Amino acid sequence: MATTAAAGAGTNQEDVRRHNLATALGHVHRTGRLSRADLTALMRLNRSTIGGLVTELESLGLAEQIKSTGTRVGAGRPSVDVIVGTKAYVLAVDVRVDGLTVARVGLGGVVQSRATGPAPTGHDPEATADSIVDLTRLVRKEVEPGGVLVGVAVGVPGMVRSADGMVRLAPNLGWREVDFGTLLRDRLDLDDRPALGNDADLGAIAEHQRGAGVGINDLVYLSGEVGVGAGIVVGGRLLGGSDGYAGEIGHLPFDHGGRPCHCGSRGCWETVIGAPAIAEAVGCPVDRIPALGDFLDGVDEASPALREVGHQVGRGLASIVNLFNPRVIVLGGYLRSLHPLVADDVWAGMAEQALFAPQQMVQIALPGLGGDAVLLGAAELAFAGLLADPVGRLAVASAVGG
Repeated sequence: MATTAAAGAGTNQEDVRRHNLATALGHVHRTGRLSRADLTALMRLNRSTIGGLVTELESLGLAEQIKSTGTRVGAGRPSVDVIVGTKAYVLAVDVRVDGLTVARVGLGGVVQSRATGPAPTGHDPEATADSIVDLTRLVRKEVEPGGVLVGVAVGVPGMVRSADGMVRLAPNLGWREVDFGTLLRDRLDLDDRPALGNDADLGAIAEHQRGAGVGINDLVYLSGEVGVGAGIVVGGRLLGGSDGYAGEIGHLPFDHGGRPCHCGSRGCWETVIGAPAIAEAVGCPVDRIPALGDFLDGVDEASPALREVGHQVGRGLASIVNLFNPRVIVLGGYLRSLHPLVADDVWAGMAEQALFAPQQMVQIALPGLGGDAVLLGAAELAFAGLLADPVGRLAVASAVGG
């Protein structure tokens, strides 16, 4: 997630060139548009070298050069802007308890097409994979001629082993030891398994790069769906833990002897602030939980029961503040709709248990990407191979039919 140094990597001139090409593409991808002069300053290379890199990216279909509408360079010469190309795209998948979303996403985080569908009854992994394949066909119908698929990634609400993408436990889906990447690879006829990531981790990546956390190196993204998880960015880097399981904050002990949790324990934090608890507080029927966000948006004033949920959100956030000292906490999922109704109660609950110094620094924010944080985080994961080696990844993807 941190910006890579521009030059000096590699053992020969070709290695250095490919490294610089990847760095240039990374800058264009993150910004969507920047001037060649800005790119020169960012990479600390001379103008002719930058010109050659941009020209190569353009020849690959990964960038375009257009006339700038801004300032001129030199004696009246118009500057040139670099924008993302449209040749490469990825498929990003957001698997939720209440539904599925698949999007075709281009460089720059541009959502080109999306399709949504219900989660299969019982969340059977094979049925879920079949549904994703159906949605994938929809979003790929209008791919531009010459478009190349360079990656597929999936966000899952559970513990995903970083080494191989195995879903060790997704309690709210009822999944244990599910090799979901292989299920999708076989159905999509891919050479490699799609990359899998925890939904909150992906939300944190996206909000850090494109949303409410841009320029903030210490943040926590809280995914408040049926369950609750956290993506934690420390010093500009995602905190994954030894196997990728860090951030299961929803399963911290919170209410001794409280309600049973899907994880098998009792009294976890998510049992008092997750979607079922919010739905109960506002009188939303269980079968309407998928529309809970819309339900909350129609509430004019928080009831005492809903304010109590907000209070418990704040108490849990106090632990996050004390442990990680973030500058920003981003509330995603249903918490995004809940927070405006109970903001004072959240802060009051936090003040009860948060240490003064870290609490004084923290801000609570809503996602800058709205409901797309996890989806765009999955896209970032899918683009990783292209951003590391544009020439190599594009050649491989083109050879297998994109």
